[in-house]
Amino acid sequence: MSLSRAEREQYLAQPKIASLAVEAGPDRAPLVVPIWYQYEVGGQPWILTATESRKLDLIRSAGRFTLAIDDVEPTIRYVSVSGEVDRYEDGTHDDLVEMSARYLPADKVEGYVAFAEKEHGAQTKVYLRPQQWVSADLGNV
Repeated sequence: MSLSRAEREQYLAQPKIASLAVEAGPDRAPLVVPIWYQYEVGGQPWILTATESRKLDLIRSAGRFTLAIDDVEPTIRYVSVSGEVDRYEDGTHDDLVEMSARYLPADKVEGYVAFAEKEHGAQTKVYLRPQQWVSADLGNV
């Protein structure tokens, strides 16, 4: 059974790990990688990724991507949102703190942020303009 708009937005707003999918070229399957994302109900999903990454190169080339999240408990449920890139911004320290705090315990955020800034280098913030949604709650099948 498909989720309502409110249900899928509430689900996407939870701190889950997404699979990001982006076209990888005419002779290749899409690149699909796990990624942290940020989303508030009614807003636009966004990701942070290394400015010098293949993933960002592919997103820039395709101009679009998909985020998909799923669960098997307490019910089998998934949401996938696809669309065009709305905009790119230089990622900031505050963006990295916000994203890290969404996924990590408070006492781990500072250490992770220091590690990420040193090891991953400059970040780019990519906003997705939601255009297609696929969602379902299959209950306790």
